[in-house]
Amino acid sequence: MTLFSHQNRERSEATRRTYAAFELAHTIVDFLAAICFLIGSILFFWSAYETPAIWLFVIGSFFFAMKPTLRLVRELRLAAMGDAEDLAKRYRE
Repeated sequence: MTLFSHQNRERSEATRRTYAAFELAHTIVDFLAAICFLIGSILFFWSAYETPAIWLFVIGSFFFAMKPTLRLVRELRLAAMGDAEDLAKRYRE
């Protein structure tokens, strides 16, 4: 089973649910990163809020780093789900 293949997410109801859950998590993380960067950018207008602004940029960067991590974990999980189904088919044959 290859990673990042469209067929992985369409194999069964379980793979479709897994894909949808990870897409939802990815979207939430994307919004959180954008909000952190937007608020951090606004806070830089006032020098008194420079430290919280920097922390929001660090937190936003963490969220941006989570995006490819979520995608890789999703693909590994989908591939593993396919391996179990393939092994079950081989066992029955």
